[in-house]
Order: sequence, then structure tokens, then C-alpha cells
Amino acid sequence: MGWNDFYQRRDIADAVLRQAARDPQAPLPFTEIPGAAEVFGTEEQLLLALRYRWSRLLSGYLRSEFEDETGDQVEAVTRVWNRAVRRNRTLRAVLDAHVEDYPEPRRMHEAEQRMLAVAAGLADPGEPVEELDKVGRAFAALLRHGPGLEAPRRNPFGHLLRMLAPTA
Repeated sequence: MGWNDFYQRRDIADAVLRQAARDPQAPLPFTEIPGAAEVFGTEEQLLLALRYRWSRLLSGYLRSEFEDETGDQVEAVTRVWNRAVRRNRTLRAVLDAHVEDYPEPRRMHEAEQRMLAVAAGLADPGEPVEELDKVGRAFAALLRHGPGLEAPRRNPFGHLLRMLAPTA
């Protein structure tokens, strides 16, 4: 892949994320982005590119955090996760919403969970994959729903409508 291809892929992925920011749970706006089908071929390939982007971001944050880290590994991984999600909220939300859509992105997601469990010191890399998966899923659930991330902002108009609606 040349630089032109790299920039074209990056720009299309950015456009998908900008459009998906409106509703990350919705189907990917793959067909609405000019050139997406030609460049990525399939929605799965686009998700793989987004997953790869997230993996690069997260591993960069982890390397940076653990460069001089001597403290609690769970706390360090939690800090890294929260920082990465805060700075890339739409990317993370899109990946979470589409994790079950295709087999290869799902396998990458499971590998990420295992890596986080090992990085946090909650599992040993030599443990059976089934055990790593179990610990990784539990730790990832805590990261996604833990206290480190602020709640998503409510739509003020929707909140007003709920206040005005009569209750039973």
C-alpha cells in the first residue's frame, strides 16, 4: 500500500466515524461514504481497519503508561483505557456496537480482552485461552461500565419532553 492508499483509507475511516458519531449503534454508514466500497471492499474490512486503529491507539497508550510504571497494574490499565476511550469515544462505541457482526473483528476483540487481562496482571500469558477469555471478558466489562468514564450526555430536548410527559 502506498501513501496515497493510506491517506485515502484514513480519510474514509474518518468520514465513517464522523457520520457514525450521530448514532454509533446504527449500522455503519458504509454505503453513504463515497469510495468506501471501492477502497475497503466490505464492511468487515472497514471494521478491521477501525479495530486496527483502536489497537494501535490503545497499545501506544499502554506502552507510554508502562514505560515508567511501577505501581498497580490494574489501575494503570484502567487509566489507559479511560484515556483512550475519552479521546476516541466514537471509535470505541462503533467497535462495541459491531463486535458481533463479523468473525474476524470479534476474534480481534477477544484478543484485546486477553491482552488487557495480562497487562493488568490479572492473568498469566501461559494460562489456557478459555481462562484468559473469561478473565479478559470480566475485566473489559468492568472497564466499559466502571466509574472512570462519565455518563453519556443526555439530549436536553428529550429530557425536557420526558419532564413534560404525564406520568401514570
